[in-house]
Formats: sequence, structure tokens, C-alpha cells
Amino acid sequence: MKTSDFYYDLPQERIAQTPIEPRDHSRLMVLHRENDEIEHRHFYEILDYLDEGDCLIVNDSRVIPARIYGVKEDTGAKIEFLLLKQLTGNRWETLVKPGKKAKIGARFIFGDGLLKAEVVDIIEDGNRIVELQSEENIYSTLDKIGQMPLPPYITEKLEDQERYQTVYSHELGSAAAPTAGLHFTNELLDKIRGKGVNIGYVTLHVGLGTFRPVKVDDVTKHKMHSEHYELPEETAELIKRTKANGKRVIAVGTTSCRTLESVAASGEIRACDGFTDIFIYPGFKFKVLDGLITNFHLPESTLIMLVSAFYGYEKTMKAYEVAVRENYRFFSFGDAMAIL
Repeated sequence: MKTSDFYYDLPQERIAQTPIEPRDHSRLMVLHRENDEIEHRHFYEILDYLDEGDCLIVNDSRVIPARIYGVKEDTGAKIEFLLLKQLTGNRWETLVKPGKKAKIGARFIFGDGLLKAEVVDIIEDGNRIVELQSEENIYSTLDKIGQMPLPPYITEKLEDQERYQTVYSHELGSAAAPTAGLHFTNELLDKIRGKGVNIGYVTLHVGLGTFRPVKVDDVTKHKMHSEHYELPEETAELIKRTKANGKRVIAVGTTSCRTLESVAASGEIRACDGFTDIFIYPGFKFKVLDGLITNFHLPESTLIMLVSAFYGYEKTMKAYEVAVRENYRFFSFGDAMAIL
């Protein structure tokens, strides 16, 4: 398949700039796999499509204020860091602008000295490995000096930083939100549990590799960046129990999906953690997923390829045509689809 096969025309005004209030009042396109029916609902009506004994798997990763602005120690030249992922200790893979100022050994100061950084390596794609130094916990320091790393297609200022976090976010480490989960409120989650639907948690720290454009024409030649994940014992047992009872495992978001299918690739669902660079595109054989809740994704992105793998290429592209025609809102703060 060619990358261009996943292109669709999206008017600029369809890109959501601000989140809907309340969260669960965004629109929901329901896609039925067995008969190809498409329904147009609101997200709080997801309750109508979940059955007792089903389980939702959500990603509890929390976005860190990973964009920081500082100066080069020796020249005072301005610099921007975007912390992509923690490697070991205080070493982070980082996107640096402008990169030419960030040679190995270069030192930078942020927040009037609250945070210092030294470039220790430059990796294949030009990202820097930096060693951070702070008298406080790094995350506490980032809370003071960092900014939320909103995607570049969102140009309006976000007044409430928590609106770029899911209500169940807990594990610090993402450079971008797992946006399918942004539609859930605590009240809706309570109603879902009240219906006998179980909720299991995984963690996948979202890096920018998820959103990077596919630059090769042949889809199969694209290389995903690796992201850290964890599947706890409690969630592994919940998934096995759900399957044994003939009920559905429904992933909330592509990150939850990638976590489950990464683990299942080893042959069984079990508690584990590690890094995954799994790339899911049409032809992929799903081992765990029975349903997927997700947002509407960028043209030619790895995310629309994943959705096409699950729902079918032609049906997915048709659904996107319908979404554009029906004035759905797209991308991180946009509406959702449920493929069931």
C-alpha cells in the first residue's frame, strides 16, 4: 500500500481548536463491523453500546509539561526543548530547536537556573540525548517552568491545562495526550461501571513518533519510534477473563490498542513492560481487540492506517468522507468514533 492511499481532503475549519464542554458531549460516529451501519450519536451514548462483562482498556499515561524554553549557557542564545521520552535516570531523548546550537557538550539553562541540561549525544534522526540537572525532582521542576506540548495544528491557547489530560491520567511520561480518552468524564465512567462493564488500565507513554508524518511512499518501509509501555497483572487477568467469558475487549485509543497487540505478539497476554515500535497497518492480524474507540486522525498518518487495519481500508476511508461531510470535528480536541 502507498502512503498516498490514506490521504483525504480535510477543510482547515474542521480541525478542532478547543475541546467541547462537557467532555462527553462531543459527537460519536458508531461503526458496526457486522453490517457496515453508521450511526451518529453523542459520546455519552457510548453506554448504549457496551454490555455487561465487556471491558474497556484505557491508557493512564499523563502528559508532562514537556516544552521548555531557555538559553545557551555560554552565549545566551534562545533555545526550545521538547522532552520526548525519559531513557534512564535524568537522560531524555529531546527535540531541540534550533538544532545547530545543540552540539555534543553544549549546555543550556532553563527557568533562571531551576533546570540545566547538557547534550550528551545526537541520534540518527537528529534528536538529542540530554542529561538534565535539577535540585528538585525533574517533574516538579517541569511543573514550574514547562508548557503543555499541544500539537502544531492547535493554534488557540488552552485555558485549562487539564483539558489535555484524561480524567484517569496518572503515570507521568507522555509528550502528547492519548486523545481518545479525553471524552470520558468521571460520571460517565461511573455509569459504565454501573452497567457491569470493567475498566482496565495500561500505560503507554506517547511520543511524537506516533504523530510524525510517514515520509516513505511504501507504507511497509516506515519505521515507528519506540514508546515505553506497561501492562499490569490485574489488567492481564481482566483481559483473559473477559475473553474466556466470550465478552469484548475494547481499546480506548490507538495507544491502548498498540500496547495490547504488542504484548499479544509474544503469544499470550501477560503482565510485562518494555518498549514497542509496533506498526499496525492493513493486513495486520489482531489477536486481542474486539472494538476500538478513537478520534479522527491526520491524513496519511500511522493512526489512520491502524484504524484501516481494524475496520478495513475502504470502509475506513468511506467513514472519513462521511465525517467530513457531516461536519465532525477532527484531531486531538475533535469528535470520536467507536468501531464495534
